[in-house]
Amino acid sequence: MRRRFLAATRFLPSVALLAACAGAPPSPPTPASAPWPLPSGEGWRVVPRAEWGALPADTSMLVMHTPSRITIHHTGSRQQPDRPFVEKLRGLQQFSQNPGRLASGGTKPAWADIPYHFYIDAAGRIAEARDARYAGDTNTTYDTRGHLLIVLEGSFGTEQPSAAQLQSLENLVLWLARRWNIGAHAIQAHRDFAATACPGDNRYARLPELRALVAREVSP
Repeated sequence: MRRRFLAATRFLPSVALLAACAGAPPSPPTPASAPWPLPSGEGWRVVPRAEWGALPADTSMLVMHTPSRITIHHTGSRQQPDRPFVEKLRGLQQFSQNPGRLASGGTKPAWADIPYHFYIDAAGRIAEARDARYAGDTNTTYDTRGHLLIVLEGSFGTEQPSAAQLQSLENLVLWLARRWNIGAHAIQAHRDFAATACPGDNRYARLPELRALVAREVSP
C-alpha cells in the first residue's frame, strides 16, 4: 500500500517565483454552473484559496477550458522551507497579477491570477492556485487550454524534490486523472510543450514513474 502524506491545513512557506508560462488568448469566461470541487483523499487535502487569503482573479482575462492533460512545472527558484506557506502563495499571486521582470531578464505581463492551478510546497502542502475551470498562463509559447498545471516549489535542475512533495504530487495527480479521465500518456511536463528546462532534470527524470502509477491505478 502506498504511503499517504498529510497535506497539512496549517500555512507555511514558498517563494513568489515563476517558471510560469503565457498561453491562451484572453476571452470572456462563460459562467460556470457550480464551483469546481477541490481534490482530497485519505490523509491529504488541498488548501482552498479562501484559506490562504487569495485576492480575486481578473475575470476579464480568464479563458474557460476542459482539462484533458496534467502538466508539471517547478517554480525555478530554490525551496524556502522556513518561509510561511501563506506568504509564499500571496507573494506568488502578487507577482503574477502585476507586470514584472523574469530571472532570464525578460518581462512578463500582468496575468489574471497565479498561472498554475495547484501549488505544492517543499513540505508537501498542496494549495489551490488558479480556479481549475480556467486555462493557466505561461511565459513560453504553448497553448495552455486543456492543461491542469501543477507547480512544485524548487529549482530541480540542482535541487531534488522532497519525498513529501513526491507523495503529494502522486495523490493529486491520481485524483485529477480519475476526475477528468486523463490517461498516463497525458501526464507530461512543461518542457514537453515549450523550449524550457522546466521542471528541471531531477523532476523530469521521475515522470515515467508518475505515468506508470496512473496507468496502473486509473482506468483508461
